[in-house]
Amino acid sequence: MGITRQYVFPIVRIIIWAVIAAALVKIAFTGAELDPPDALQPTGEITQSTIPVGLGTITNAVTVPASVVADAPVDVKATAVGKVSEILAADGAVAGDAEVLKIRLEEPQEPLVATDPETGEETVTERKPKVTITTVKAPTGGTLDVTVLKDEEVSVGETIGTISPGTLSVTGTLTADQQYRLVGASGEAQVTLKGGPAPFTCTGLTIGAAAAPTGGADPAADPAATTTGAVRCAIPAGVTAFAGLGAEIAITNGEAKDVVVVPVSAVLGSAQAGKVWVVAEEGAEPEQREVKLGLTDGQTVQVTEGLAEGDTILEFTPLADGTEAGPDCDDPAAYEAAMASGDMEAARAFEEACFG
Repeated sequence: MGITRQYVFPIVRIIIWAVIAAALVKIAFTGAELDPPDALQPTGEITQSTIPVGLGTITNAVTVPASVVADAPVDVKATAVGKVSEILAADGAVAGDAEVLKIRLEEPQEPLVATDPETGEETVTERKPKVTITTVKAPTGGTLDVTVLKDEEVSVGETIGTISPGTLSVTGTLTADQQYRLVGASGEAQVTLKGGPAPFTCTGLTIGAAAAPTGGADPAADPAATTTGAVRCAIPAGVTAFAGLGAEIAITNGEAKDVVVVPVSAVLGSAQAGKVWVVAEEGAEPEQREVKLGLTDGQTVQVTEGLAEGDTILEFTPLADGTEAGPDCDDPAAYEAAMASGDMEAARAFEEACFG
């Protein structure tokens, strides 16, 4: 028994540990062999999200960050060539159409020559120069500042003074998308002054090109966010405001009721003309169709031609590789708008694409 404990048991333990070690080495370098009863086959398939075309009401309203600015001085220009003969208005407040100064022009005249019929003698009579007096009037009311002196020579179109109207306007910049949405807008807008009175209506709404950026355009800038236009409207005389105040301009450029509307994600293009993909029947390939576009509120767009209520279209426009262009994950406002409007399909699509 002593021999068994001393020699046999230790040898058996060594053999067992050697077998275990060899098994572990084999598993480490070759891996375990698994023989599943059935090979796994993929069962999922990619489907394109479709939506029915319906009717709705759409309001094209754009809100633009802005600021209050003092209206630029208006030039008073000479309307004739000559010499300033008299300054009629002193610097200070003047009314529109007030007389500012007079311009005197002396033009020499040919002398009169008379011939005696009997003697043939000629008599030359000098004539005084022809004098023309032109009165220059103020183009608008405001604070006048005359910049010429009496007896100074002036020419037509030369600036002889300025008038500061003392009025204020609200001005803001527009992106390309906003400028397209405001094509044809004019007349009035609603203005809210930060820390000021209740919203009011401003008049003389104008939309034009934005000032050129200093140093040229940034080639890396997002075209959709690049400033391309400017909007301006006049603050009414009865509203108290100060240059430099922050403001917002709300412009409504049309409303349409009971019209064909689709999400902007379903249309390639956002103004005037676009393309959608129509699904004729289940399982069929989507058909690209040209459409004409109307108003948009940034989330949905009106289709004026090319679609009818009841048509089925892709919710997202296909990309060049055949996949669909899903929601813009860099635009969380679209998700918030979908949740607020109760559009749960759009909200789910955003969650699946952007939140995993």
